[in-house]
Amino acid sequence: MASILSRESFADASEKLTADTRTASAQQLATVADEILSVAGLLRAEPRLRRALTDPSRQPADRANLLRGLLSGKLSQVTVDSLTTLVAGRWAPSELLDATERFGVEVVLRSADKAGTLTDVEDELFRFGQIVSGTPELAITLSDPGAPTGRRVKLVEDLLKGKTQAATLRLVEVALEGFGGRGFEFSLARLVELTAAKRDREVAYVTVATPLDDAGEQRLAAKLSDMYGRQVSLKVDVDPNVIGGASVRVGADLYDGTILRRLTEAKQAFAK
Repeated sequence: MASILSRESFADASEKLTADTRTASAQQLATVADEILSVAGLLRAEPRLRRALTDPSRQPADRANLLRGLLSGKLSQVTVDSLTTLVAGRWAPSELLDATERFGVEVVLRSADKAGTLTDVEDELFRFGQIVSGTPELAITLSDPGAPTGRRVKLVEDLLKGKTQAATLRLVEVALEGFGGRGFEFSLARLVELTAAKRDREVAYVTVATPLDDAGEQRLAAKLSDMYGRQVSLKVDVDPNVIGGASVRVGADLYDGTILRRLTEAKQAFAK
């Protein structure tokens, strides 16, 4: 778990970047996000650099100057300044990589927010996750860590470019790298949740046998919002195998009222 100093450094880096880009356009923020994520890619590929930037025997200023020397003249000044603030924290090598990725994702979401497309990005990420999970060959291909990332990125670009928001495509590419050390589909789900959180919403994954009508979705969203004390973003999956009823998952909470669950419990009871 990251130290208090690390969390403070992340917050300081985020606040600095926010202040330095207060008047930036959505496209300018997207460019900064790409730069930060490119540094995350460098850290992923260079474990010696990660170790040097997290060496506890080095003073924070020394670690910051090391990174500044590598990045100055290659990336924008706001990116360099924010990342040197980030490395001043006390990180383990893997934590620094995760923090840099998360920082980049945060800026991607800021760019989408600035463009007014956060809702679209959230829905597109979820729908793409459904397509992947429902297409075994695609799921295997995109989740294969042994396959070259460039090839998987090209496949995703062929599928999504021009059909989704640019931020959606960028976040799918982040998921392909294994965001936060997760597999592709788990990374994608986490990014859906972070996008919803940017809109101050909780994600509720709902599985039903037949589609809910608009009124049904509104009633369920209102009930869950009352339970959790904040707005809820419904992500509905239709699965005829559940037969009837609904399953709802919010974070670690699962409410399974499906007929399939009842039949399974009855079968187990008779088997005893």
